Formats: sequence, structure tokens, C-alpha cells
Amino acid sequence: MALVLIVEARFYDHLNDLLLAGARAAIETAGHSHETITVPGALEVPGAIALASESGRYDAYVALGVVIRGETYHFEIVAGESARGLMALSMDGLAIGNGILTTEDEAQAIVRAEPTQLDKGGGAATAALAMLALKDRFAR
Repeated sequence: MALVLIVEARFYDHLNDLLLAGARAAIETAGHSHETITVPGALEVPGAIALASESGRYDAYVALGVVIRGETYHFEIVAGESARGLMALSMDGLAIGNGILTTEDEAQAIVRAEPTQLDKGGGAATAALAMLALKDRFAR
């Protein structure tokens, strides 16, 4: 049984509740356990995963959050840099599922976050577990 750390950027509570429900359900359905920590925003997610990985306690990580386009360039920075940070960590060998949504508006985010619709939280958890299985396969 794996221990998965869910790191959520809790900026939009109602949307994060949906992502979190999907991620937790996917992990539990697969027979694994999880813990959840909260960070201020999507830019802090990779840093929190990097810190947690130093403990050696977790087998996989799920990054959750929502970034909705606003009127400024900030959207591009947050979306791109959080994805870049997660990719760098995955290239270093961590099993990570990226469930940070980047959408044009809240309606798009709801469809993607809702477990009965696109379930991107569940999808991120499934991706993290798939990467963990691949990591285990190559470790033999």
C-alpha cells in the first residue's frame, strides 16, 4: 500500500473541494492511503512537494489547484511556473499527478473539477499512481 500526499492550493474552496473529493476517491479505490496538506497558491505546490519528498515518507504526490485567467499576465506566470516546477520534480524521479486546473473561467473549472464530470482530481491521483507503478517497475 502506498502513501500519497495530496498538496492542494486552496484558493477557490468550492472548486478545491471537488478536486479533493475526486483525488481521495481514486486513491482509496486503488487501495492506498493519503494525507493532505494545503498551501496558499499554485506556485507553492512544487515547493511543498519538494520539501515533503525530503522526508522519504511519501510514495507519490497529487498536485491540486485552480488557476482562472484574469485580466493580467499573472495567469500565465502561475500556470506555467507551477507546471514547470512539477515537471522538474517528476524528472528528478518523483511520481506526481498534476491536477492544477488552468481555465478561462469558473464554469470550465467546475466541469473539470466535478467528480461526476471530467474528474481531474481523480485523474491526477490515477496518474500519480501510474507513475509510481512505472517507477517501481524500473527499480527492479
